[in-house]
Amino acid sequence: MDLLDLIISYGPWSWIIGGLILLGVELIVPGGVVVWLGGAAIIVGLITLMQPVPWAMQWLLYGVLSIVSLFAWLNYSRRNRGEESDRPFLNKRALRYIGQEAVLEEPISGGRGRISLDDSVWRVIGPDLPEGARVRVTGADGAVLRVEAA
Repeated sequence: MDLLDLIISYGPWSWIIGGLILLGVELIVPGGVVVWLGGAAIIVGLITLMQPVPWAMQWLLYGVLSIVSLFAWLNYSRRNRGEESDRPFLNKRALRYIGQEAVLEEPISGGRGRISLDDSVWRVIGPDLPEGARVRVTGADGAVLRVEAA
């Protein structure tokens, strides 16, 4: 009860201090959730600074603000997560070669060989084929291209 009495004695400042602590926690454990709880606490503190509000209403207001801000953030982040990029293969260089044809520089023997595309030599996996055979890229496993006879 001493802690509760201490919190009550600070009134609106307990909300603001609690909100700032939650914002500090967000810096240590980022995730975008605690910041909304801290923001809601600060808003409740500012409201109660201007207008005295019973404790029960303060907690209700805090709960509503927390839930509304969390759902607003989740909606916003969900909508912006799937934005189309004008460079979809920027960090997936191997995937942009899917469908292209090339000539084997080294035969595919034991399932492995090499081709040259653009200015790079790529390791390939696929059916055994002789050097000089035309192949088509069908996929990529990291930096290794999967090919088939063209």
